[in-house]
Amino acid sequence: MTIAKFQGGDAVTMSSREIAELVESRHDSVKRTIERLAERKAIGSPPMVEYLDGLGRPATEYLFSGEKGKRDSLVVVAQLSPEFTGALVDRWQKLEEQLADVSLDTDEGKLLVIQGLATKQLALIAENKLVTQQRDRAIETKAEIGSRREATAMATASAAVRQVQKLKDDLGLGSRQAAVLAVEKAVGRKFGVSGYVPLRRWCKARGLTAPKVFHPTFGFVRCWPAGAWMDAYQIDLADLFGADGEQA
Repeated sequence: MTIAKFQGGDAVTMSSREIAELVESRHDSVKRTIERLAERKAIGSPPMVEYLDGLGRPATEYLFSGEKGKRDSLVVVAQLSPEFTGALVDRWQKLEEQLADVSLDTDEGKLLVIQGLATKQLALIAENKLVTQQRDRAIETKAEIGSRREATAMATASAAVRQVQKLKDDLGLGSRQAAVLAVEKAVGRKFGVSGYVPLRRWCKARGLTAPKVFHPTFGFVRCWPAGAWMDAYQIDLADLFGADGEQA
C-alpha cells in the first residue's frame, strides 16, 4: 500500500479514528481493514497523518476527504459493520453542513481557510458542535434518540449502501464464512475441483450445513464456516478479509 501525504485543502475530512468510534471498533482494527482494502484496490490509498494519543505518544490515522474519500469510507464501514453505514452517511452530511457554517460565518473559519488548515480543524470544530447539539437533544428527550436510530437503519436501503454491499457479497460473506471462489481470489490459490471435500467433511462431522450465496458467474455456491477453513487449510477468514467478528 502506498502512503500519500496529506496536502490539506477545504474539503470535509473523516478520520479513521472517527470511523472506529462510529462502528464501535478498535482503531487498529479499522486501520488494518483500510490497508487490506487499499491493497486489493477496493478503495484508494488514503493519506496518513500523525497525532498524539491520550498519553501524549505519537500515533497515526488515515484521512478520507472529498467525494472519493466519502465513497471509500462507505466501503470501509460496510466491510466492518454494515449496520452503521447509514450513520456514516448522516455524519458526512452533518460535517458538510457544519463546515459551510463555520467557514463562511465566522472569523475563525475564514482564518483557517487562509492558513490552509481548514480541512482538519474545521472538521474537528464541526464534530464538536454536532456532539454538543446531540447532547442537548438527548437531554430534552430520549425518545428522539430512538427515532434517529430507526431513521438511520432505514437509510441503509440507499444507493450508496447497495453499492458497498455488493463488495461484501463478492467476498462471500467475509470473516464468519466464505465461498471457495472468494478465498481463492483472496489468497491467489486454486483448491481444485475437490477442494471443498475437506470443508464438507468438517461440517458433516459437526452436523452443520453450509449455506449458499449467489455468484453472478457460477450461480449459487456454498459458503463454508471459518472453523472449516482453519482446520482444513489453516486459513483465518477474519485475518484474510480484514473484519472483526466471531468465527463460525
